[in-house]
Amino acid sequence: MTAALGRRVAVRVPATSANLGPGFDTLGLALSVYDELTVEALEPGRLEIEVSGEGTEDVPRDASHLVVRAIAHTFAFAGREMPGLRLVAHNVIPHGRGMGSSGAAVVAGILAAQGMLEGDVELSDVDLLRLATEMEGHPDNVAPGLFGGLTIAWMDAEGPQHKQLIVHRGVSPLVLVPSFTMSTAVARSLQPLQVPREDAVFNVSRSALLIAAMTQSPELLMAATEDKLHQNYRAQAMPETDRLVRSLRAEGYAAVVSGAGPSVLVLADGPGQRLGAAELAGSLVDTPWQTLMLAVDVKGGTVKAAEGSA
Repeated sequence: MTAALGRRVAVRVPATSANLGPGFDTLGLALSVYDELTVEALEPGRLEIEVSGEGTEDVPRDASHLVVRAIAHTFAFAGREMPGLRLVAHNVIPHGRGMGSSGAAVVAGILAAQGMLEGDVELSDVDLLRLATEMEGHPDNVAPGLFGGLTIAWMDAEGPQHKQLIVHRGVSPLVLVPSFTMSTAVARSLQPLQVPREDAVFNVSRSALLIAAMTQSPELLMAATEDKLHQNYRAQAMPETDRLVRSLRAEGYAAVVSGAGPSVLVLADGPGQRLGAAELAGSLVDTPWQTLMLAVDVKGGTVKAAEGSA
């Protein structure tokens, strides 16, 4: 059985920032920058792709496109024939900058498939997270992309799990985006397979503190965002990012590497502090940083019937 010909869905997926300092491969935050796309079911075998915005010159226009692969993965899981597709994507999330662009593409494809399968196969939140994690490899970016807010993600015998938390209204995210990119695979290759016990204990304490800081006590964000598991090991691959993080933290701003980098996330405890961090970053002349003053996205990815849908 194939999705109804002519059915069109509209999908919107937020950017995400993973790790948040100490919460390596565990914590993620949804942010108010969005990729938007429409997907229409065509006769099997047809594929039309239009892309605008970020990555216009780089993303493939064939079945290797990550959104198309995620749709195919979901249809296979549902036991349904993959339809042909007309995909029109407008990308705003920066690519290769540590803001979850690949996770967003995976989430977008899975939600598009969910919308096209509506009324035939119902996919639960558990199904969505499992499918996204199978493709992305880790749930820390796809969980906030799917569900919004601050998420804790973990794996158990049943597969990937998540808990969504409401972020304190005083937390004001700032993302500083450079012109250069960073490969997640390269960033991961710089980390040791084992770390000293005291470093592991240090990060356990900071991760626990970070949950309190993000949900109840933003004044604790500076201490709560300290990390000894990944950022120092990756610093050699992105020295500009390391310098900015250190400069911001030296002035009392809770700055961390966003995901695998090279963007920097500042978790300010109010709009005034966020503005101060942005001004400091603007005064550093080694590399220009695009300033994104963002809100925490609380909805996560959404899918709905598009106008003109069959």
